[in-house]
Amino acid sequence: MVPGHVTIGILALQGAFAEHQVAFQKVSVRKRVVVVQVRTTAELDQCDALVIPGGESTTIALLARLSGLLDPLREFIARKPVWGTCAGAILLARSVEGAKKGGQELLGGMSITIQRNGWGSQVESFEAPLDVCDLRDPQRPFTGVFIRAPVLLTLDTTPIDPPISVIARLPSSVLPRLVKNTLDQHDTDSQVTRTAVAIRQGRHFLTTFHPELTEDYRFHDYFVRECVLPEMR
Repeated sequence: MVPGHVTIGILALQGAFAEHQVAFQKVSVRKRVVVVQVRTTAELDQCDALVIPGGESTTIALLARLSGLLDPLREFIARKPVWGTCAGAILLARSVEGAKKGGQELLGGMSITIQRNGWGSQVESFEAPLDVCDLRDPQRPFTGVFIRAPVLLTLDTTPIDPPISVIARLPSSVLPRLVKNTLDQHDTDSQVTRTAVAIRQGRHFLTTFHPELTEDYRFHDYFVRECVLPEMR
């Protein structure tokens, strides 16, 4: 830890961790941020917040277990701000559908049910302009990069859970035809949930797409300003 700064760790076991590190070095509050890669419990202990990157969720969970990080990560999530992107979003879920044979270990922390590969396979990956709020310049769309992305199925908050806020949605007007057909099979409430692609619950943040694969750093800026820095006051 550096006095006067916040240390944001990026879980660096597998996936797009290097891209997140570059993005955090470009945010408007970067002078207050130290970014480190996390592969050990000692490195995790130095962090004020954590990012779990996109990649392959079952692989990340397996490597975390082999590294002795699985339980320390769960303890960290219970106390400090965490942002999960794509695979990281799956790991932050309370429950998951479409898991591989043998199941899916989760870290938990957010009151949601999520579906792996909810928008389809690798060849059905796509980009789309998102409707955003609470970001800087909210009138400017953010280009979401969806690669085998998960889909939020239900928001499962209880009276004792922090409320969930939707930060970005995928407009139905730009959904691929396959996704439109999938949404048409569900009731209105379910459709509304499934178009949510960035949510916040308390100190935790989740994006089902890959903000780190763009040169628009507003989601990284949002995580620092809204989730991390208020925890330090």
